[in-house]
Amino acid sequence: MMLALGLAACADAPRRSTPETIATPQPLAQLTVVTPDADHDVLAQLLAGEMALTRTDLKAASAHYDKAMALSNDPQVAERAAGLGIAVHDDVAAERALQRWQTLGAKPAALAQARAQLALDRGDAAEARRQLEFLIGTGDKDAWRQFGRVLVGARDQAQAARLLEALATPSRLPGDAHAWLAMSELGDRLGRHAYAMQIADAAMQRFKSAETYAWAAQMKFKDGDRDGARALLQKALAKEPQSIQLRLAYAGMLGQAGDYAGAGRLLARGPQNADTYAMRAGLAAHEQDGKALAALYRELQHASPEIRESSAYLLGQLAEMQHREAEALAWYDQVGDTDEHAFDADLRSALILHTQGKRAEAHELLGQLQLAYLDQPEQLRQAWQADAELYLREQNYAKAEAAFSHALQVVPNDPGLLYGRGLAYAEAGQVDQAVQDFQQLLKIKPGDVDASNALGYTLADANRDLAEAERLISTARAAKPNDPAIADSWGWLQYRKGNLEQAAQTLRGAWLARKDADVGVHLGEVLWKQGHQRDAQRVFDEVRKLDPHNVALQETLKRLHP
Repeated sequence: MMLALGLAACADAPRRSTPETIATPQPLAQLTVVTPDADHDVLAQLLAGEMALTRTDLKAASAHYDKAMALSNDPQVAERAAGLGIAVHDDVAAERALQRWQTLGAKPAALAQARAQLALDRGDAAEARRQLEFLIGTGDKDAWRQFGRVLVGARDQAQAARLLEALATPSRLPGDAHAWLAMSELGDRLGRHAYAMQIADAAMQRFKSAETYAWAAQMKFKDGDRDGARALLQKALAKEPQSIQLRLAYAGMLGQAGDYAGAGRLLARGPQNADTYAMRAGLAAHEQDGKALAALYRELQHASPEIRESSAYLLGQLAEMQHREAEALAWYDQVGDTDEHAFDADLRSALILHTQGKRAEAHELLGQLQLAYLDQPEQLRQAWQADAELYLREQNYAKAEAAFSHALQVVPNDPGLLYGRGLAYAEAGQVDQAVQDFQQLLKIKPGDVDASNALGYTLADANRDLAEAERLISTARAAKPNDPAIADSWGWLQYRKGNLEQAAQTLRGAWLARKDADVGVHLGEVLWKQGHQRDAQRVFDEVRKLDPHNVALQETLKRLHP
């Protein structure tokens, strides 16, 4: 009966519209996932700390690691937080991190290193000494390396030096030659040369190894005892006769003493690598020993592929010295993009291409360098300057001036660039601009001989302000009385002043000293004005052989043969 009544009630109830399907809630629909905010998220703090480090913002990195350290049970996080706190001189944060690191199980030696760093940062020498004594007393295999790191990074280097001398004594140093040499080197770096010598000598006497002899030799050489240094290096080489590093060190010492031939012979014996070949080439070049350079080139061509690959730039230089331009280009082309000589190899290639008459290729290569090295000012300046000087050689003065101007935008008021642009302006007949550049150069380098001569010649050639031109060229002549270029300027000035005999005498001397086309043009014009047309024509003919396309010769002949 109850069931029936229930059904009846349902039947009598008013009808309601219902959707065709009823959505059933999923079990996870009511679940709320609680995520920590950034200040309580260790991963977020670590990420923020690392991002700050990429920006070299140590203060922000320290703050983030300080928070991360409090949230993490990783001792490495606490160690990093301590290091950053010390780096930014936040003693409170550093001490907090050190306590946390100790709680999480820091190694005693590492903790002592950090506490010593903090003490030194505070200027607490007594605490620093206590921690350093504890550090070296731990017997940890890295203890002395950690000891050195503390002192080398100290803010007060004098305080660090006192601690070094007090603690790193022969009686305390371990039976490891490397530790002795490291302390000696550190002493030298901290300005304690006597201590460095003492430890070096003691290490040599105790270990008698090649490396201890070599380091003691370096100390003696630095102290001015070249004979003592040489004797010790000989002992080192007797211990390890095949050591390339020892032979390089000994050869360098011999070279500094002026014994280039002896240094070369020493390096020629025994194993070779790219460094030995490079030094041998430098020694032979210093001696201007063409035969030695040629022999070295042949030897290096037959070296191992690895040595040839790393010596491609040197091979190019050696080929160039022997006027093997095609071979030099091939070697320079093998210099890798990541090689330290990559720019120099391309620059040399451009110059070789120009000498081969491939002017367009040379300028194209220099243009590529100008784009590739936009963010490297020194290389960019060299690329523009080389471009400008090649245009000067081509007598394309407008492009030379433009290239020099680009270089001057990179390095404003560079004396060499101002001088080059001044020459370009002068050759193009833009006298005012040339004078301005030479005057600016003389403001930067008062009394500069080349600038004085260039300005004096420019004024004389333009036939203006001859008194100032005479003063400038006289100054240059006094500094370089036998310089043909300055003699040419003086002779041309005398011509402008109407002193034809003195002009001819001076120019003839300059022409005999150096057969320069421009000097010959000047001498020929003076001889012509003196009525010696036949002599003048002979000089002009010689100039034409030297430089068939000389613009000054063409203009002079037009003027003399209207």
